[in-house]
Amino acid sequence: MNAVKLNRDDLYSLEKYAEVRSEFRTHVLAHKQNRKVHIGDWATLYFEDRLTMQYQIQEMLRIERIFEAVGIQDELDAYNPLIPDGGNWKATFMIEVPDPDERRMVLAKLVGIEDWVWVRVGDADPVFAIADEDMERATADKTSSVHFMRFDLTPAMVAAAKQGAAISMGIDHPEYREVVMPVAESVRASLVADLA
Repeated sequence: MNAVKLNRDDLYSLEKYAEVRSEFRTHVLAHKQNRKVHIGDWATLYFEDRLTMQYQIQEMLRIERIFEAVGIQDELDAYNPLIPDGGNWKATFMIEVPDPDERRMVLAKLVGIEDWVWVRVGDADPVFAIADEDMERATADKTSSVHFMRFDLTPAMVAAAKQGAAISMGIDHPEYREVVMPVAESVRASLVADLA
């Protein structure tokens, strides 16, 4: 379980990151393969954890050439909330429609979809996402193509997941009803590792 938040000591300096970036990136991309769930044709949940957030921070520091303590802390403060705390899963939810015109239509049709995304452990009731706690990302006319989500689990759900219960996910929006039941065992194992 990796709920411990990141601090400056967990990060590579810009110079060191330049040396290890290729190998680190390969490691993170392989790790992310077991943390991604496609729900239907357009929606994907990318489950975050300490490693995915370390990579995100390292990349931001590299791109922005941030090396001062205040700037590094700002990145830590922005991304640490996306690390699960042992009793939940946290994910980036993306609506991925390649064509810009079609995407506009889809986002208008799917207003409120972020409130209809759920996970289920075994035969427990579905847990609907708490979406976009950092800021509102949708308007009355369209949803955003990116949302940040938290799924709070009960202690019984955590125990059941650790004992091997299946994990399923879905979306119950009136214009987009999809279910993944159950998720692949590699994904299940990766998500269970987030739990205390």
